[in-house]
Amino acid sequence: MALRPAQYKILVLSRTGLELKRDSLTVVLRGRYRRCMAQAFLLFDFGTNEEAAQQARHRLEGWKQAFRLGDKIVLKFERKGTEGAGSPEEGKTGGKGKGDTPNESPGSINVLVRLDFSDHEKLSFQRWLERIPNEEVFKPARSSVVRRGDAEFSKIQSDFDSLD
Repeated sequence: MALRPAQYKILVLSRTGLELKRDSLTVVLRGRYRRCMAQAFLLFDFGTNEEAAQQARHRLEGWKQAFRLGDKIVLKFERKGTEGAGSPEEGKTGGKGKGDTPNESPGSINVLVRLDFSDHEKLSFQRWLERIPNEEVFKPARSSVVRRGDAEFSKIQSDFDSLD
């Protein structure tokens, strides 16, 4: 004798205790840790200051290693305006002086930092979200925070994924 889907019973833990509910197989039960990840992007515009951007990268890499953060903090560089600077081959054959290099003005350097913590790490997520922009190496840069649910979040996420 086969049971109809409406006859299956599900044991549910509620605030008042265990309850036996009647439900079908098509109901999706969501677990506690299957919610959205606490995710945000920190955007830093260092302008043309390559040295400050590298110091910021070094500081973040040190934190990742010291606090064993792994893929919870991911950093990527975006360089704008470097297309017109010329190629290294042109600088070698052009007969320029000893100190001239074709890439003297690197253009605008943006650093994108993705914070990607699981739902039960909201306190750590909030602490890193406050700590990173307040560090001395990040102060010279213009910064902004884009959280999940903001209008530009999907655009920033696709830009972040397209960077190497």
